[in-house]
Amino acid sequence: MTVFAPDSLELNRKLPLWYQVSQSLRASILGRQPHAPLRLPTEEQLAGHYGVSVLTMRQALKELETEGLISRHRRRGTFIEPTARHGAPVRLLGSVDTIVAQQSGEVTTLLDHGPVPVPAELAEYFPGLGEVVRFRRLRREESSGEPVNWAENLVHPEVADRIDPAALERWPMTRVLRDVARVRVDRIANTVQARLADPSTARLLSVPLLSPILHITGVEYDEGGRAVDVARLHYRGDRFSFAVTVDASPE
Repeated sequence: MTVFAPDSLELNRKLPLWYQVSQSLRASILGRQPHAPLRLPTEEQLAGHYGVSVLTMRQALKELETEGLISRHRRRGTFIEPTARHGAPVRLLGSVDTIVAQQSGEVTTLLDHGPVPVPAELAEYFPGLGEVVRFRRLRREESSGEPVNWAENLVHPEVADRIDPAALERWPMTRVLRDVARVRVDRIANTVQARLADPSTARLLSVPLLSPILHITGVEYDEGGRAVDVARLHYRGDRFSFAVTVDASPE
């Protein structure tokens, strides 16, 4: 029987290996082609593919099973759930690769882009600048077309000049910064807030006015410590929660 072929992964030894593997495999599953095989390789084959132990691989698979993306059957093997929902917890731990993986399986529409004045509440991130370039995008579930979040990215003009707007309909901003604009993203700082949907957010996400919204502000810094992007993300509160994993190992 033909088995599903997951993407490769470059491991970051500073982060839990099971988490990185689960997020990489999650991205592969959600980004798969409609007629791709549903059967996964064996635990041993997956462990060899990612370069981890079988124990680590089992922990990663358990995470995906809990999320409802896969099912495991004794003697039959492990299978991707064809009806699995894409609305999973927003996890705020990870490398650039795991941040990119979080948004896999979504269809993105670029709403608009262009220069705007620096908002007063974000002036501390763009000292000396009067304008930044704003990109606004709407993300929908690939399977249902249902809106799940919309994002507003305020990007340093020097960096924005190197961004192809069309790339933002294929990849998350973090990947575009890294692979298109060639920015070495050194650090991402996230802040999470609970808010109520304003008229614009309610319209974009197809929810009632004043519905609960999960609001995340993410600031991406380059290796020189300069803020190159401030992202304001609005997630539907009825579809998402957030989860933070703390590695409490002695190291």
